[in-house]
Amino acid sequence: MKKILFTIGCASLFLSSCSKTVVEGAQENQKQSFVWEGANVYFLLTDRFNNGDKTNDVNYGRTEKSAKLRGFEGGDLRGIINKVEDNYFSDLGINAIWMTPIVEQIHGAVNEGQGATYGFHGYWTKDWSSIDKNWGSEKDLQELVDKAHAKGIRIMLDAVINHTGPATKEDGVFPADWVRVSPQCNYDSYKTTVECTLVANLPDILTESESDVMLPPQLLAKWSKEGRLDKEVVELNAFFAKYNLPKAPKYYIMKWLSDYIRKYGIDGYRVDTVKHTEEEVWKKFAEICQDAFAEYKANHPTKILDQNNFYLIGEVYNYTINDAQEFPFPDKKVNYFENGFDTLINFDLRSTQKETSQQVFNRYNDILQNEMKGKSVLNYITSHDDGSPFDKNRKNTWDAGTRLLLTPGISQVYYGDESSRPLEIDGADGDANLRSFMNWDEIENNADKKALLLHFQKLGQFRRNHPAVGAGKHTDLQNDPYIFHRKYENDEVIIALSYFRPQKMITVSNLWKDGTKVRDFYTGTTAVVKDGYVVMDTNSDIVLLEKVKQ
Repeated sequence: MKKILFTIGCASLFLSSCSKTVVEGAQENQKQSFVWEGANVYFLLTDRFNNGDKTNDVNYGRTEKSAKLRGFEGGDLRGIINKVEDNYFSDLGINAIWMTPIVEQIHGAVNEGQGATYGFHGYWTKDWSSIDKNWGSEKDLQELVDKAHAKGIRIMLDAVINHTGPATKEDGVFPADWVRVSPQCNYDSYKTTVECTLVANLPDILTESESDVMLPPQLLAKWSKEGRLDKEVVELNAFFAKYNLPKAPKYYIMKWLSDYIRKYGIDGYRVDTVKHTEEEVWKKFAEICQDAFAEYKANHPTKILDQNNFYLIGEVYNYTINDAQEFPFPDKKVNYFENGFDTLINFDLRSTQKETSQQVFNRYNDILQNEMKGKSVLNYITSHDDGSPFDKNRKNTWDAGTRLLLTPGISQVYYGDESSRPLEIDGADGDANLRSFMNWDEIENNADKKALLLHFQKLGQFRRNHPAVGAGKHTDLQNDPYIFHRKYENDEVIIALSYFRPQKMITVSNLWKDGTKVRDFYTGTTAVVKDGYVVMDTNSDIVLLEKVKQ
């Protein structure tokens, strides 16, 4: 993508007709059906996205000075709600928001030589049954779900069953019948990947256990102090009786996590550290999640968006689309799609810099349409814990966005992909570099960032409006310039890339009849099919063709 071609045609950015295209696209989405396999997901760190309520920035005595980007920085549910209301996600073409875990984190900090590290990322759980006060309240979560749903946006939370948070001066270790604290994983086999701790001081839940255990004393004391012990115990007893399950650690956690479905109507979970837990655990978790979703729909018939099931996306670290449905451990293969998951995160797209879009699109299409048998993958170019992203130095942000949003499968926009948020921060160490606060000021004041954002908006809205982009069957029509067709059920689009001539002749023969009115969503230019071709003048090297309803 040559930025100059785009900025010439849209010089005034949001004040020009280009802005009008974005708004019209957002409105058209209300008429479109939602297909998870073609979704455009926005992934954000709750603490680093937007601070909507400064009164909740410090809680639980978290006042120790932290290392660079390793403390809480104020992002919260209210900040996300504000951006939903401002149509930030709608204008980006987002139809699902995935946020890092919002459950209550350990209160203390871990000191690792560079200063204190708090559980700002959400993966260091203290109490699965509570929302951390730094991020808001149950009322905030319900408001977020309702307001997102009103705009056709699904809400996906992040589930952690594999481990608790680390031990600190303020946070004790769960009992020995709940967790193991050794050995540490060495990944030489399935067993040494599952029955072990990921790192030192990260207690591993005994997910293989089917034995009854008592509630951890620290939770009993906490709930008693909060005045909700009796209520929680009654609910737990009812849950275990309903599903005829032993009171084993994993089932307690499944109850607490499924509550966010049955109470608030969230639409999916991204599941953390999947390969470090027995696959049978996820199969049962999926069953309970689906049941909770059905219960929510039955109790809230006016809030039902559609008939989609609850959706589970798994993080099997280092899984790639090339593995298809079986992830290879050193000594065995596991099919996680047969154990509850609809989709797995694909660790391949971030490494496709040396492949052309044509090579990537055809490879992915071949696997998704054949070996995957209707399953899908979630593609990303950057994430919160991948130190080798597609464009680490943010030198090719336009091409990266085009690759991400047009690749078959589900797209995951990591917060700041659309605004070139830096991935290397002076003074930060390790994955903290990937987790800086969202660069809102730069979006407001930098013309290049605005132009990039608009590029993501147009591609994202087109993807959202057309399930064929992510979920459809891909067919090449021409190699140079690259033109291809995508079709999913009754939805179909034709896309051209690297078409640098102002006058463009695009073949649509045997696909769209002569006389069909079409529009390039990227520029708003319209044309009519004649003699099997669409001919139009545009000032962009990208063409996103859709039929115009007549």
